[in-house]
Amino acid sequence: MKALQVFAGPRARLWLRERGLRPADVRVIPAAAGGPKGLVLNPLDRFIFGQWLAGSTHTVHLLGASIGAWRMASAALADPDAALARMADDYVHQHYDHAPGRQPEARHVSEVLGAQLHRCFDGREAEVLGHPRFRLHLFTSAGRGLLRREGRWRTPAGYAAAFAANLLGRQGLGRWLERVVVSDARDELPFPLTDFHTQRVALSASNLVPAVLASCSIPFWLQAVHDLPGSLPGAHWDGGITDYHLHLGYAAMTDGLVLYPHFQPRLVPGWLDKSLTRRHRATAALDNVVLLAPHPDWVRTLPGGKLPDRSDFKAFGDDLASRVAAWGGAVQRSQELADEFAALVQRPSIDAQPLP
Repeated sequence: MKALQVFAGPRARLWLRERGLRPADVRVIPAAAGGPKGLVLNPLDRFIFGQWLAGSTHTVHLLGASIGAWRMASAALADPDAALARMADDYVHQHYDHAPGRQPEARHVSEVLGAQLHRCFDGREAEVLGHPRFRLHLFTSAGRGLLRREGRWRTPAGYAAAFAANLLGRQGLGRWLERVVVSDARDELPFPLTDFHTQRVALSASNLVPAVLASCSIPFWLQAVHDLPGSLPGAHWDGGITDYHLHLGYAAMTDGLVLYPHFQPRLVPGWLDKSLTRRHRATAALDNVVLLAPHPDWVRTLPGGKLPDRSDFKAFGDDLASRVAAWGGAVQRSQELADEFAALVQRPSIDAQPLP
């Protein structure tokens, strides 16, 4: 394979070597935060949900934070191929009015993204809530202390305190932010969430769109979503703050594998851990994880020689057409990831690299 790499934990590597990978093996599919980077997974998502898993009959739990929440909510609609294609098109063409040389106002970005999400999901909540096989779990980060409410001085002061607390340990981050999981009420996650202070909220027609919007609400770029229906009062931000790449206790599952399409081989626990490389290493919690990631050499062949990312908003400035061309070109090229995965799952045995 030239585009796709396969990594796996010890239990998963043995499974793949002895049995290959079949739809019935997959019990959980996480989707990470990471903004535009997640666009390169769109053709792979469309194949997995639109074709490969389409004939399965077992329950699969879909976990998402930030762009991953939008991806997994789209995958849980009745026609996941069409929904995921629309999601990528909306994301590639997003545009926000702003003063010359200035970042768009957070209020405006939230309004535009919220309107997009309503167009995607309004009137279709029953498709998600009643999906015969998929169970959706959306991750957000709820503020505590100074961060319980958004404010001109409260928000930067609160995040400065959260950053400092997180340096000492992820449990310290819990003094300022808690994980909120808005979950399909029909089935609990097949593993515990005991690593971090967690609030569980039942997914409903009234909180589906607010939960996806909250999970996508990057601090200082978007406004927080206040008073999420079904949750405690307060501000909810991007799910990636507490769970950037959803490095969770998957190994406690009693059967099956976690299939993780990702844009890199490592799982960074929280958004504030990005510079703390010692926290990026694989742990025993990932024993049953199969992770799919693009090869670095292939990434260098994409437009600009890299994955799409938020820096492109600044790099392209008001040249919307050029950014759309670059991001759209990356999505088109990413069909190679889907094609290689489609060939991979036909093999009776798969050799995977150890998770780094």
